[in-house]
Amino acid sequence: MKMLQYIVLLGAIANLAGGFVYIKETLHDKTKPNRVTWLMWAIAPLIATVAGLSDGVRWAALPVFMSGFVPLLIFIASFANPKSFWKLEKFDYICGACSILALVLLGITKEPLIAIIFSIASDGFAAVPTIIKSWKHPDSESVEAYTAGLFNSLTSFFALRTFGVSELAFPIYLVLLNLSLIAAFYRGRLKKIIAK
Repeated sequence: MKMLQYIVLLGAIANLAGGFVYIKETLHDKTKPNRVTWLMWAIAPLIATVAGLSDGVRWAALPVFMSGFVPLLIFIASFANPKSFWKLEKFDYICGACSILALVLLGITKEPLIAIIFSIASDGFAAVPTIIKSWKHPDSESVEAYTAGLFNSLTSFFALRTFGVSELAFPIYLVLLNLSLIAAFYRGRLKKIIAK
């Protein structure tokens, strides 16, 4: 194993640790996950991982896999505490439906690159409610999971064998997504501080 691949493993461990912080805060009713977001965040990256592996991606697929596995754990944990979930509204369901539509379209294609693009679309639609929630209600979120997710995503670039779209697309998207979530969280916190 090359030294750079150890960095990918370190990113995966950091992502898991950030996820466990989010799970702990969910169980203690400090964080309220949006179940639509976390379920779709689990499904889309796991599909993108399979598509990437079938297109020859190796170590760079680990951070993408972890970005699906950790949300799956968080989604499951959201059922352990009946008070610790975000009340879904019409907009959440619309984003969830768009996310599912992207997954259906993904299932129709046999091309790994198109599958990755639809996975990104599905994941992105799922992210919108949580980005808005992080902005408007930062107290219902935990930034540690997104910071760890950002680090995990960045480690993908150390494991790239080629710089093809199949290897780059999902990691670039994940970096941008985590940056957006972190920015929304801190912007929301700052807005609340200024309002006081």
